[in-house]
Amino acid sequence: MMIIAELTDYKIHLKRALNKMGNINKPHYHFLIETFGLFLGIVSRINFLQLGRYGLKNEQYYRSHFEQDFNFLELNKNLIQDNCTDNLTIAFDPCYINKSGKSTPYLDWFWSGTAKSTKWGLEIGGLAAIDNSNNTALHLEAIQTIKSPGIKMLDYYSAIIASRKEALKELSKYIVVDAYFSKYSFVSEMCKAGFETISRLRVDAVLQYAFHGEQKTGRGRPKMFDGKINYQSIDSNHFTSVSELEKEKIYTAKVYCKSLKKWIIVVLVYTLKKRVWKHRTFFSTDLYLAPRTILAYYKNRFQIEFLYRDSKQFTALNQCQARSKKKLHNHFNIALTTVNLAKITHWLSIDKSERMAFSMSDVKTMYSNDLHLNRFIKVFGIYPKSSKNKKAINKLRTFGKIAA
Repeated sequence: MMIIAELTDYKIHLKRALNKMGNINKPHYHFLIETFGLFLGIVSRINFLQLGRYGLKNEQYYRSHFEQDFNFLELNKNLIQDNCTDNLTIAFDPCYINKSGKSTPYLDWFWSGTAKSTKWGLEIGGLAAIDNSNNTALHLEAIQTIKSPGIKMLDYYSAIIASRKEALKELSKYIVVDAYFSKYSFVSEMCKAGFETISRLRVDAVLQYAFHGEQKTGRGRPKMFDGKINYQSIDSNHFTSVSELEKEKIYTAKVYCKSLKKWIIVVLVYTLKKRVWKHRTFFSTDLYLAPRTILAYYKNRFQIEFLYRDSKQFTALNQCQARSKKKLHNHFNIALTTVNLAKITHWLSIDKSERMAFSMSDVKTMYSNDLHLNRFIKVFGIYPKSSKNKKAINKLRTFGKIAA
């Protein structure tokens, strides 16, 4: 039993989401509740040996439960629907995971954004819901990347999303991805699955104006295009000004993208750098989405990177020592879902006007202090509910916080 009431709230959110699933056996139900608490409280390396040291069961208990199947997508979808706004988008982004050795399944060379190069290890394809009203990301599911001969990575990534389309579309129809994914194979598959894509094009992407003039009579296909877009001199008859400031200009238009083979809405953002106007091209396949919304959705996509950062630094995303596919899958998803629980319990529950920046470090400090306090209280037989002890325990709980 937790001493501080606020530190038991993660169980309230977790139990509510688990109860909605309704297909979990009782032993695994209690395993999940305890394990998420341990991932919140253990500040050193988190592996099966550590779980056995700090937890209520032995090491083998955790090993066996990590080998069981569990639907993390449904769990996190329930958490998000219960605690977030309706202004959601779905972000997808691969994440490199350090892993040494030769016996782990699906080890290969993957791109590491931190190292700016390919590295030997593992990769997960991470799905997250971006709450645009709260400017934050919450994890949905992590799927380990499998490289197969003859299968292109973009086809593999799009298949991951398409296979989960029914659950994802309960949250949002918008898929937000970085510029790497702005290619025909990915965007066309998203459209087939019923999603709208928001991303960024290459600076030299070939775009064509729509033709609105009078068509010639006679044989032949009607004229569709009115010339190629020159980024240095855009046509004001086609583009609409969104904003014109001293060092930034924003324009929007409906255009045809040659590489995507599709009509899209583009938002051109020109910025003045060293006396030279440089541009970036953002787009949406939803032709009715407002340009400001496109920019806001794309900007908030980066919140998924903070989700990965917090999981790597505080909930052991990089520390799984197992070599079983199921154990790896469960570890990755528990590590990322733990950040969800911390964010929901100790940040989203606070009124937006009173919130400070979310600090996973402070949350870990509180739960670590509480984990040790519980052990001391049990061993020394201290009664924690007296008014005198409550005051002292509250001070100890926040000991070491950045913003106590």
